[in-house]
Amino acid sequence: MARTAMVVVDMLNPYEHADAEQLERAVEPVVPPLAELIGRARERDDVDLIYVNDNHGDFTATRDDLVRRALDGRRPDLVEPLVPPEDCSFLPKVRHSAFFGTPLEYLLGQRGTDTVLLTGQVTEQCILYSALDAYIRHYSIMVPHDCVAAIHHDLGLAALRMMERNMSAQVTQARGCLT
Repeated sequence: MARTAMVVVDMLNPYEHADAEQLERAVEPVVPPLAELIGRARERDDVDLIYVNDNHGDFTATRDDLVRRALDGRRPDLVEPLVPPEDCSFLPKVRHSAFFGTPLEYLLGQRGTDTVLLTGQVTEQCILYSALDAYIRHYSIMVPHDCVAAIHHDLGLAALRMMERNMSAQVTQARGCLT
């Protein structure tokens, strides 16, 4: 049973929204360390790799639909290295938290998870709210700051500080995770 769940949040993004250019700039440096961390997670039996991605209001969209839309979007170079492997869990979401309206809590319980490793975008929104939901469910939280991207740099830093101070999150670097 996996004790750690690495949750990759909202990285299947077509980057076709109002603040996309700002987000793209923040995502660019995140892709290489995140891809490397995903690779390390896949090599370990005690880590469960779970992708949770916004369905953008399309409740008929499948995993393949969301991958294709992201790859056909403005920045396939930010998506391709992070496409979810077929053998990992994939959960569509509709709001900010990876827990809201998804079976994530049930999945983590079934797999004996005690630590949630949050990665992806957007730090001051989906990552922050997912961390809060993990915290109130008594999970330990890890957030590699080089594997999350913020739209607003100052708010991203504030969100990381809130997670660390208010939710006892371990904010670290990717290289310090899963070693």
